[in-house]
Amino acid sequence: MTDSALIEAADHAARHWQYQVPGRLDRGGDEYMRMMSRMLLDTFNPYKPAVIAWPKLADAARQRLISLPIWDIAVQTEGRARLRILAFAARVTAQPLREALERMAFEENRHKEVLSRLVAAYGIALAPEPEYVAPRDPEWAFMVTGYSECIDSFFAFGLFELARRSGFFPPELVETFEPVIQEEGRHILFFINWITWYKRRMPLWRRPWFLLKTAAVWLFLIRERIGIARDVNGTPQDANFTAKGSEAVVGEIDPAELLDICLTENDRRLSGYDPRLIKPATMPRLVRIARRFMRRRARPAG
Repeated sequence: MTDSALIEAADHAARHWQYQVPGRLDRGGDEYMRMMSRMLLDTFNPYKPAVIAWPKLADAARQRLISLPIWDIAVQTEGRARLRILAFAARVTAQPLREALERMAFEENRHKEVLSRLVAAYGIALAPEPEYVAPRDPEWAFMVTGYSECIDSFFAFGLFELARRSGFFPPELVETFEPVIQEEGRHILFFINWITWYKRRMPLWRRPWFLLKTAAVWLFLIRERIGIARDVNGTPQDANFTAKGSEAVVGEIDPAELLDICLTENDRRLSGYDPRLIKPATMPRLVRIARRFMRRRARPAG
């Protein structure tokens, strides 16, 4: 099999997966846990950042890439995610759940390596990375990471597609980054199913506390995204990357059009997995509600 055929086969396997055990599964049962864990393990894409051939960019394309206000935060986010997931995995004894969590942490670290090699290849200056500290509450940290990825991935799907359509990224660079974007889809699918399974396994007396904890995570993430909540090398950074990212990629865009693309891409990227797995619903539901009050701008004639 040629290298291109191997890459295509790995890409297809990462996007299409069915669990071999038939029938309805109890969402709090061991078989359900095995299904969501096997999804993450079986769809692993074995690409290696060290051998990625970064395409040569024209000056204008390279300048557009350098100008994106995301690289410091992106690299640091992946570094924190790996540590948080590993800290939570250390508390888990059930297999293959622990193996799946460790694979997720490996992939987050690989995303960081991909980004680090990209910025090195194109001469993008980064702020010094902070020391990554293990969380005091691994469950809280894992939930913050998981729900944060649910928000960020939903908009990243749409922004990545906008970048492809607009030609902001050359086709070769889009193809190079494609596996990373799809991996984030697998991560949020795994996380949402873990949340469901985890709640079902809890004693009834623990569930109200866990619901309060979940609400606190969402409040934390909302505060983070509506304020200037992150600091890189002493410089405040806007945590709301959706508006900044879309403006950088395609200039001024119709918000309704952007949300429609995000919804379409979210459905497309998650449609190839076993239908018994729960799809992330919060962001699509909120966006569909918002779309009821928004109209798409009329395109200028000609």
